[in-house]
Amino acid sequence: MVERKTPTPAIEALRRSTSLVWFGGDYNPEQWPEAVLLEDIDLMQQAAVNTATLGVFSWAALEPKPGEYDFGWLDAALDRLHSAGVKVILATPTASPPPWFSRLHPEALPVTPDGVRLIHGSRDTYNPAAPAYRGAARRITRVLAERYGDHPALAMWHLHNEYGTVSYGTVTDVAFREWLQDAYGDLDRVNATWNTAFWSQVYSSWEDIHAPQRTQYIPNPSHLLDFKRFSSDMLLRCLRDQLEIVREVTPGVPTTTNFMLPTWHHYDEWDFARELDVVSIDHYPEDGPSGDAQVAFAADLARSFAGGRPWLLMEQATSLVYDYAGGRMLAKAPGRMRRNTYQYLARGSFGSLFFQWRAPRVGAEFFHSAMVPHVGPDSRIFREIRDLGAELAGVPELSADPIEGRVVEARAAIVWDSTAWWATETRMLPSADVAYLPALRRVHEALWRSGVTADFVDPNGDLSQYDLVLVPSMIAVSDSQREAFDRFVANGGHLAVWYLSGSTDEHLRVREGSYSAAFAELAGVRVEEHAPLRDGQNLTLSEGTCASAWSEVLHVRGAEVVASYGADAPAVIAPGSAAITRNVRGSGVVHYFSTRVEGDDLQRHLARIVADAGIETAVLPDGVEHVVRRTKTGALRIFINHTERAQTVRAAGRNVLSNTDVDGDVAVAPGDVLIVRIETSPEGSRK
Repeated sequence: MVERKTPTPAIEALRRSTSLVWFGGDYNPEQWPEAVLLEDIDLMQQAAVNTATLGVFSWAALEPKPGEYDFGWLDAALDRLHSAGVKVILATPTASPPPWFSRLHPEALPVTPDGVRLIHGSRDTYNPAAPAYRGAARRITRVLAERYGDHPALAMWHLHNEYGTVSYGTVTDVAFREWLQDAYGDLDRVNATWNTAFWSQVYSSWEDIHAPQRTQYIPNPSHLLDFKRFSSDMLLRCLRDQLEIVREVTPGVPTTTNFMLPTWHHYDEWDFARELDVVSIDHYPEDGPSGDAQVAFAADLARSFAGGRPWLLMEQATSLVYDYAGGRMLAKAPGRMRRNTYQYLARGSFGSLFFQWRAPRVGAEFFHSAMVPHVGPDSRIFREIRDLGAELAGVPELSADPIEGRVVEARAAIVWDSTAWWATETRMLPSADVAYLPALRRVHEALWRSGVTADFVDPNGDLSQYDLVLVPSMIAVSDSQREAFDRFVANGGHLAVWYLSGSTDEHLRVREGSYSAAFAELAGVRVEEHAPLRDGQNLTLSEGTCASAWSEVLHVRGAEVVASYGADAPAVIAPGSAAITRNVRGSGVVHYFSTRVEGDDLQRHLARIVADAGIETAVLPDGVEHVVRRTKTGALRIFINHTERAQTVRAAGRNVLSNTDVDGDVAVAPGDVLIVRIETSPEGSRK
């Protein structure tokens, strides 16, 4: 989690104005005739909509020609929504510059790694390093802030949309060189850090360094990593440009930008979160049970980026589930939208917003699901929206009403680190099976299925608030991070580390003496050699665990062996040698996995590690999710039944949704939700 600043006037204003769950979605009045807009207001009131996001992709409608503005449609939309009691999240439209901008500033168009300059015709056609783009973005931001800063409907600024554009080419080369000069000071340090003596790549002039476009063979991994850091910083500068303006003009209005979680990773979310008043996310999970696990994953990430405080679900889909592999848009089963919404709310969101309010008749996303589908309000989807809006209006405790401390308590945390993610994208790693996001998802899902609520933590932040910290696939570890992990264990923390983690420093320079060297001494092991497994190859460990993808020649140096390799291990590994270990280090404990364990076996091992750390877990039926969300007056115990059969849980308190008291065994219908108000939270942090 991030360390949050003292609440700003904007945050205090948000808290004072937020007594209900924010419910609504992206609204595009510039795309519709007056008759439809009047119907929209009626339907919004039927559905208890209280929030609308305006202007996300409206730059061309707002500024049809350079410096010529048309605000009539937006003026009318804000006035109409305010009269209907709907608050507005007003977006800056900078994710989609209009065609005239491309014509006037071709140098500000994005360039691919192959050197191809892209043209308008979609969204995100800009280069964040281009001065012309940044200047135009600042101008439209200021115009909007000065015109609408005092409008009574304005509740929040939504800056840009899903930052994530990365560009190459001449303009980027200049900015990249300037960034390197600030970061390193001189070329000698760049050459030494990147080891440019390899393959005769020593730079004698700054002009010889380019953004890493397509090259003949394998590019320098340290060069690539620094370019990813540079691209992250360029996007952060673009965000800061807009933050500076809206905070100058409208200091009492909170700010956000929507993170596209978790697959878009072109910037460091911890850095972005530190700048914002409110963290918000867009999330579109997959189909089936893994999709429900992904909802919890994204929600826990958002809450962690928000420093444990309430955050906002800016976008979800009403009925659509993307099947990317099959090229299909699947339909959510009845009730899933409601169930997933409560997952986000249970884990800290103060709103349930959708993309989008009304489905467009034509355009790139004309079959994307909406609150009002193409067939109109006489539809299953709108009826579910209407019922959900009415229900959420009766649960004001799930709003952003302020509490002291974290909205959801977690005693376990998974390390989330941008450098670690970018490092696993490096070519010529020993195996493609070290990908970062899948590794984190496996660990989080195993904890989720065991009823353990987990945070994510910045390895440069405060680890001491947790009993257990888990480190999957963190290849690159700096010396300062290594020292922080050492202190965490020395102070009694439990640490779980997976193979290859800590094998390099933050510049991808391999540490000597042992692989996973940043953790090896701490874990009481030495990793002599990697032995990646073939695709589909499985191993059976001594106590029955099924392992895959990776194995190591692992020597114990004081650690105890939890599981050993068998005769089916690669030839370089002696049967009976250590595969999974546990090392007592002072008052702390370090667990090490030298191979991939997943599914039920991973859940079993993590249950052992969680218990070892002294973390108590609720006893729940399989498929039932349980979260305790803290409120001003106590807490809500939230149970979500993800199965197709009734489940029984134990609870005592007030059933919020039925307005009845419960005490003892309570049946939760298939796919249903139980929310029980309790006076005090049963969970707490270690320190």
